[in-house]
Amino acid sequence: MNNSKMNSFDRRWMWSLFGTAVGAGILFLPIRAGTGGFWPIVVMCCLIFPMTWLSHRALARFVNSSSKPGSDITKVVEEHFGFGWGFAVTVLYFFAIYPICLAYGVGITNVVDSFIVNQLGLDQVNRLVLAVVMVSAMMAVMLLSEEKVTKVCESLVYPLCFILLAFSLYLVPNWKFDAIASMPSAKDFVVVVWLTLPVLVFAFNHSPAVSTFALSIEKEYGENKNAKTNQIEFHTSAALLSFVMLFVFSCIMCLDNADFAAAREANIPILSYFANKFDNPVITYAGPAVAFLAILSSFFGHYYGAREGLNGIIRKASKKDGVQRLSNTTINAITTIFMYVTIIAVGYVNPSILGFIEDLGGPIIAAILFIMPIVAIYTVPSMAKFKNKFTDIFVFVMGSLTILSIIIKML
Repeated sequence: MNNSKMNSFDRRWMWSLFGTAVGAGILFLPIRAGTGGFWPIVVMCCLIFPMTWLSHRALARFVNSSSKPGSDITKVVEEHFGFGWGFAVTVLYFFAIYPICLAYGVGITNVVDSFIVNQLGLDQVNRLVLAVVMVSAMMAVMLLSEEKVTKVCESLVYPLCFILLAFSLYLVPNWKFDAIASMPSAKDFVVVVWLTLPVLVFAFNHSPAVSTFALSIEKEYGENKNAKTNQIEFHTSAALLSFVMLFVFSCIMCLDNADFAAAREANIPILSYFANKFDNPVITYAGPAVAFLAILSSFFGHYYGAREGLNGIIRKASKKDGVQRLSNTTINAITTIFMYVTIIAVGYVNPSILGFIEDLGGPIIAAILFIMPIVAIYTVPSMAKFKNKFTDIFVFVMGSLTILSIIIKML
């Protein structure tokens, strides 16, 4: 087998990782980034590709650095840093991903609710009933095997890419080119880019699926795992840059600050806002369709990560004298019930999705994705071979700025 070229296995994983990333992030990134106008988005384009590629590659290498093949990220952390740090990072890993699953419960409920009311012109459905139906449908897919779920993700990603690209190009006649002539002050420019980092990181984040991906690559390619990880992550990051940022640019060029504020207030994805704003049959139905597919494809990858984190927490908490007191079947059942009930509950309550991303998801993801692997490279002997001061400093600094954005936001 020629491992230097992308084969069907590699492409399936590339699009699965792509699908994990393309969800609430891309649907809400224009709302956050749009406040700064055109030129801050150009800077974000230059930053986000190396940020995404290098950080996810480092995390996959971290997962594969274990001396025990088949160990997921929670076990690898414990192996390298001990039980105490292992437990702390496992909790952090869970809370980096779990809030996003909750946000998807809110997002899918709001997208369908908005479509029923605004596009179909029907009466509003009871929100609790709608949340139960939508979350149940998403959770039902997770009962399938990993291979079947990745195939479902792949089947969703292709139409999603096509509709997303078509939608981005369809908006071109509505572009307002005066946005290019507008330049914010230096202070506003820096603040907009800095405050957008959590949503930007989240929009390109596919770390919830990286642990499963890394183990699958290790099983498939053995000693060639690092080269294949680098190749697949590079292609995934390039695909994300092309599709996501074209979409963001199209949105920025069509709307103004008042539109972005209204979309945030309504707590709906930008595509649902487009569908409600423009009296155009294509946008009316394509917008909610893309939003629906994006949330579905991304939910599956995030659910895997959240389940893995919660299983790790319960597994470690149930140990006594080094012996696990709960069976893996019991732990999986507890995790599934907890996730199902809480996602429905939060979907019903309808908190701010951007709030989840800016205050919880983005900064915690940055700690796991940008900081932890770099620390491991300089502290774990088996990862020392990956040292590269230039790229390591870049990843560490960008992760730190993403985390510190919470403080800047409060000030």
